[in-house]
Amino acid sequence: MNVFTRLQQFQEEACYNIWFRIFTVFCRVVLAASFIPSGIVKIMGERFTALPANHPLGHYFDALQLTGYYYTFIGIVQLCIALLLLIPRTAFLGALAYFVVIINICILTYATRFEGTRIVTLMVLADLYLLCWDYKRLKAIVWITSLPKVTLSKKFPFAFSGFVILAIAIVVLSNQFLYEIRPGNSMIECKNQSAGSKNPKGCAIFCDCIYQKGLPLDSCLKEYERSKIYQKRLR
Repeated sequence: MNVFTRLQQFQEEACYNIWFRIFTVFCRVVLAASFIPSGIVKIMGERFTALPANHPLGHYFDALQLTGYYYTFIGIVQLCIALLLLIPRTAFLGALAYFVVIINICILTYATRFEGTRIVTLMVLADLYLLCWDYKRLKAIVWITSLPKVTLSKKFPFAFSGFVILAIAIVVLSNQFLYEIRPGNSMIECKNQSAGSKNPKGCAIFCDCIYQKGLPLDSCLKEYERSKIYQKRLR
């Protein structure tokens, strides 16, 4: 019996052991509990950490908070993952989603020399345990079973190609009209928007706010909106 077969047999026996089951439930509850407070903080739009801005991780979270609804989205995802972990039928899906998030956090904490690296590492190990607990489901995803052989077809997929072209067109056109103004990737790119803008002066104010004053995006958008109101009053 090789090592892999022994590990597989050990996993199957563990699934019928009461103490392993208790530990599994414990891991699910603890991991879910770790995401609930952080998720709520992000949904409420509050600062996530007490670390100063000059700390690499504190600076990272401050920048993350300024991303607006993306910050809120992360919080919603964390709460959804926590809920999936707490429901037995969806616990495996929760463990998979949790691993994607926690491995990113773990690497981030090591890269920034965060003091809580030990706890985050234990969270990674606990989630790996949960994935091993559902080994049969994980195996169905990781190890692809043999597929039936099919002959090569030269028939051009017109319907699928049309769908791809339509999807690209929708994405490109919708993004063109999604925002009235964008910061761009440089001062020149930002100010180039003034040519087709209904509020060129406001565009200049917005770009100066971003690249000269270095203020957050939300503050600069407010200045842009104030400039629009001012221009209307002048008319």
